[in-house]
Amino acid sequence: MDTSAYLNRIGYDGALEPNASTLCALHLAHLYAVPFENLNIHLHRPIILNHAALYEKIVTQQRGGFCYEANGMFAWLLQQLGFDVTLLSARVASEDGSFGAEYDHLTLSVKCPADANSSAAYLADVGFGDSFVEPLCLDVEIEQSDGRRAYRIEQDGLYRMLWQKKYDGSWEKQYRFTLQPRAFSEFEAMCVYHQTSPDSSFTRKRIITRATPRGRVSLDGTRLIVTNDGIRTVQNVENSAQYDALLLEHFGVIL
Repeated sequence: MDTSAYLNRIGYDGALEPNASTLCALHLAHLYAVPFENLNIHLHRPIILNHAALYEKIVTQQRGGFCYEANGMFAWLLQQLGFDVTLLSARVASEDGSFGAEYDHLTLSVKCPADANSSAAYLADVGFGDSFVEPLCLDVEIEQSDGRRAYRIEQDGLYRMLWQKKYDGSWEKQYRFTLQPRAFSEFEAMCVYHQTSPDSSFTRKRIITRATPRGRVSLDGTRLIVTNDGIRTVQNVENSAQYDALLLEHFGVIL
């Protein structure tokens, strides 16, 4: 990996010591620069869990990706910088109270060897879309704020449950996970499933979304949605030309 090119891709020129402060800064920079998106699925371009291919897409082509891509690449970057990273399998919560299959989502546990308490672990995730923007402490169950919303991680039997406090003050489940280490290759089958199955949300609708300092900007096939300080505005997309223009304006993406 050319770490300098990756850091340039996310607009990061800060400290590189593998501590919690650097992890937080890298996490924010990644979320602001690299969108969560599934556009290649709708372009019928296969997504293969290969570091070289994902580097080409995200760094060289200035694109984004879904969890396996974004978190797979972020984990690789962190490892190159000296962080201790473990890949974790998560199951995403559904509105009916059920959860996805194992390997439904890839998230990360990160330890910072440059810190005095180097055994402390953080949940890092740059591939879930609308979620926390700063890493969360894994070893506490208290409410943790990222400046806009709050999160908590609760023990749930063999699992840990990630909760998000919405803008209206209510809490909702995002996903549950264990701390069992996983290999990148173990996510391949679910990566194929999410690209091909009609039951996957990724095949039913195209989406690209990116965190911003004030909230989030998202573009689906028919709407541009901008959230600033909890206030949501929606603009209808009239045609493919307007879609392409918005894609370039807000995400720097040319298909």
